[in-house]
Amino acid sequence: MKFDLSNLRGDIFGGLTAGVVALPLALAFGEASGAGPMAGVYGAILVGFFASLLGGTGPQVSGPTGPMIVVFAGVYSSLTGDLNLIFGTVVLAGLMQILFGVLGFGQYIRLVPYPVVSGFMSGIGFIIIALQFARLFGHEPDGRGTVPAIEKIPSAVADPVWPALAVGVLTLGIVFRWPGKWAKYMPAPLAALIIGTLVSLVMTGAPILGDIPTGLPEFVMPSYTSETGMIVIEAAFILALLGSIDSLLTSLVADNMTRLRHDSNRELVGQGVGNMAAGFFGGIPGAGATMRTVVNIRTGGLTRLSGMLHSVLLLAVVVVLAPLASKIPHAVLAGILVKVGYDIIDWSYLRRAHQGPRWDLALMIIVLTLTVFVDLITAVLAGVVLAALAFVKQMADAQLREFGDNSNESPTNAAPEEREILDRFRERITLFDFGGPLSFGAAADVGHQVRERVKGDHDSAIVLDFSRVPFVDVSAARAVETIGSDARQAGKRIFICGMNDKVSKVLAGLNADHCLPDDGYYPSRLEALRAANDYIANGASDEIQPAVSVN
Repeated sequence: MKFDLSNLRGDIFGGLTAGVVALPLALAFGEASGAGPMAGVYGAILVGFFASLLGGTGPQVSGPTGPMIVVFAGVYSSLTGDLNLIFGTVVLAGLMQILFGVLGFGQYIRLVPYPVVSGFMSGIGFIIIALQFARLFGHEPDGRGTVPAIEKIPSAVADPVWPALAVGVLTLGIVFRWPGKWAKYMPAPLAALIIGTLVSLVMTGAPILGDIPTGLPEFVMPSYTSETGMIVIEAAFILALLGSIDSLLTSLVADNMTRLRHDSNRELVGQGVGNMAAGFFGGIPGAGATMRTVVNIRTGGLTRLSGMLHSVLLLAVVVVLAPLASKIPHAVLAGILVKVGYDIIDWSYLRRAHQGPRWDLALMIIVLTLTVFVDLITAVLAGVVLAALAFVKQMADAQLREFGDNSNESPTNAAPEEREILDRFRERITLFDFGGPLSFGAAADVGHQVRERVKGDHDSAIVLDFSRVPFVDVSAARAVETIGSDARQAGKRIFICGMNDKVSKVLAGLNADHCLPDDGYYPSRLEALRAANDYIANGASDEIQPAVSVN
């Protein structure tokens, strides 16, 4: 594989800085996941290295992220600590991401509407804060999950472990108020990690990580059982889908900052390989990390070398400094994660959501609520379905309004002769211009629209203009069949113009054209209107010169 060395100095600075930022987050995410702080570091090393090596976004830095940890913590809990099964789930999730990329799903994953993305990302932010709040006071939630964590908050606040609360508040003060000019030399999370740990050595009594494994990771052989098969598949799919969405959103951020363009499908393959490697060596899953990617770009990183160097730095830290991590207080990591959760919440949209469409705000709240109290996959699927239905309804209403309005007047692009015919026979000829693709949401009402416009004894001819209809589905075909059937029953004559071969073939294949006249097809609107003119001028009889069929 060829590497771009033209930005080597910037990539070195960017990668090293991103690695420094990633260390405290990796430890915190690993501890929050249940697999241990070193599992977070192993995940950052493996996902970060292989996603950069094989991915499609040059400056992207990957590793454990808040959304992935929320899901993985649930997996760890539901599979009762069976490491072979847990990390087998991570391997399977990585394999699914590779398949997403190979099958070209990258372009579709990005179609998730913004209110849905905002809702589940904000929901994840609230979950992270809820899970860490009791730890700031020196207590552990009584069970895993959002509800037990929320239920533990009142008792934790009422009976704080004062040393833990002190270092927790200190950590929050650092991560929220660390001066920007100091961050150039030491990022706020790393400063909080070092300062909070040093203070805890003096102010003893705060719960700490304790003994943790050191050295290089060991190979984990994935295992699957029939009893847990569905749990593993469902969990792996959630991890794969969420990791893909999270990564591609970060890729868009990187594109906006660098004015480059990422390769979505290649990025999914890289993320999948990274997560498979993490699963095989006991690392927690990861995705493209927005904050680390932004730090990398702002300090000069532009190519895949920067993300790979970030992993190399973390590996060096694991080998040399891992024993020191045992002294880190839980409250310090909790404070760092509270800031992560706060940053994930989409405050910019929440502050202005009331000024936008109310439905988008409602959708965002629905997804947020489902994310916090049900699960992520339900939230995303429900959000996408609701958003799609709302969009179809809006498009259908717009199409029907345009369709109905166009039948009362000459089209704006009508030729002089077309206008003259329509003006002369305003009460006898009705022109319906479909105006574009006929959605299934509008198709159901099109037949009713035509029936209402032409009922009575006045109209003798109906001209259906398909010039701007590139295709039809079954719903639209049945609507055309309804129009033809109603027209025949009412004694009206239909003239069809501009229908392409693709539309004609679909109508014929579904037998939706059985009520349409065989000699009523015309290449252009003008020819159809001339034929309608002759039909009415000859006393609305059928004895007119048949047109040449174009279907």
